[in-house]
Parts: sequence; C-alpha cells; structure tokens
Amino acid sequence: MELFSEQEAPKPPFTVTENIDYSWRWDAKRHAFILQVPQAEFIYYQHFFNSKVSDRCVEYFQENDTLPWVNTDWRQVSEDDFAQINFQHIRWQQEHMLIYGNKVPLPRLTAWYGDAGTVYTYSGITSVPNPWNKGLLYIKNCLEQSSGFGFNSVLLNWYRDGDDHMGWHADDEVELGKNPVIASVNFGETRDFMLRNNADHRQKIVFSLHHGTALIMAGAVQHYWQHSVPKRKKSSGSRFNLTFRQVFNKTP
Repeated sequence: MELFSEQEAPKPPFTVTENIDYSWRWDAKRHAFILQVPQAEFIYYQHFFNSKVSDRCVEYFQENDTLPWVNTDWRQVSEDDFAQINFQHIRWQQEHMLIYGNKVPLPRLTAWYGDAGTVYTYSGITSVPNPWNKGLLYIKNCLEQSSGFGFNSVLLNWYRDGDDHMGWHADDEVELGKNPVIASVNFGETRDFMLRNNADHRQKIVFSLHHGTALIMAGAVQHYWQHSVPKRKKSSGSRFNLTFRQVFNKTP
C-alpha cells in the first residue's frame, strides 16, 4: 500500500436491483453514503449516533411509571392496558384505520410531535402535535446540523416485534409540499427499509437500518417511489423509527 493512498470506502450497506440506473459515492467528510437514482437522492449514515446515545434513546422512548420496560413483552400488553400506561417522555398511541369499513389497529404504535399547528393527516388519521421535549429536540438538532435541512415535526413509530410493519406508501400528503425531505433515524432492532419504483415495482432498493443509523430521502422520492417496512419473523425486539419532516400548511 502506498504511503499516501486514500482510505478505501466502506462497503455500501444497501442493495439496488440491476434494472435501476444508479450511482453512489462515499462522503468521507460526512461519513455517509450518497445514493442517487432517477428522481431521488438518499444520504445514509451508518453510525449517525454512537451506542451511548442510541441506547439512551431506546430507554427514553419506553420509560414509564407502570411497567418495567426492560423485560416487558409489549406484544402481550392489551390495547386497554396500554392506554393506561403513563410514559414519561413519549405519548404513544394505538391508532386505528378503516379497511373495508372495519376499524383495524395500526400494526405499530405511533406518536406525533412538532411545532404548534403542524397538524398532519395520513391513512385517514389526523394527528395534532404534542409539544417538543428535550430528547426529541436533541435528535432534531443533530439531524439539522448534519444535513442542512430544517424540520418542524416528527412521526415516531414503535415496532414492538417483527409482526409490526408498515405497508407500501409514499409520504406525499399535500401538507408536506412538493419534493419533501424526510429524515429517518432508527434505534433498537435492525429492520429492512424497502423502496419500489411506482412505474416498475421490479425496481427495488433495500436499506438495512440498524441501531443508530440515519437516512435522508431527498429529491422527488415521495412522488416516484413507495417505501415499506415488511414483517420479519426473526425480529423479536423493539425498533423505534423517527421520521422528521416539514409541514407547511400550519393550522392556527
């Protein structure tokens, strides 16, 4: 090896089907992968948060005055019992959606935080923001400083185990504007984050999002690509995903 040879870039932690015209590079300054595909750009930080911060986030999201979060099997907690739990930091909800006229529990737990007036509607669910707390503001500020983008709201998703999931969809709601930038951070269990092209579902991208990672979706991603978090039977623990975004039509 030459004395002044450049450091070899890490192996890319994503897979892209061969029928996609794409390019990627390693940004040594940001310690991030930049993946570009038609109409979209992704910035992937493999180690955005260190283990100390990431571990603390897992605690922070679960701390409550009712159950010992370390050894609680959240899947076994009934919806009624869950509603009685006093979480110290996050106001988790079991939301419901209508499928063929039937009220069905969302296959994950959620919470919505943001600036006053950042009301958000998705899947027929309208969420009024909870006020920011110190923990969420810390994560938000880290993302804004690193990415250069600003965010005024965040959707938290708690996947209790591999049965919790998210179906194919795009974050293309009108209140997010044209070409919204979505910043996602992940804590806990590793789960696959999959994307498919709207015009050709054979075109797929898969990111393996593990403890402490961050992924920024920019460009026209939400208008040309859908994403999902599929079930994973081998995943037995909790995974927390926070997606920061900008809501433009604030409600007074």
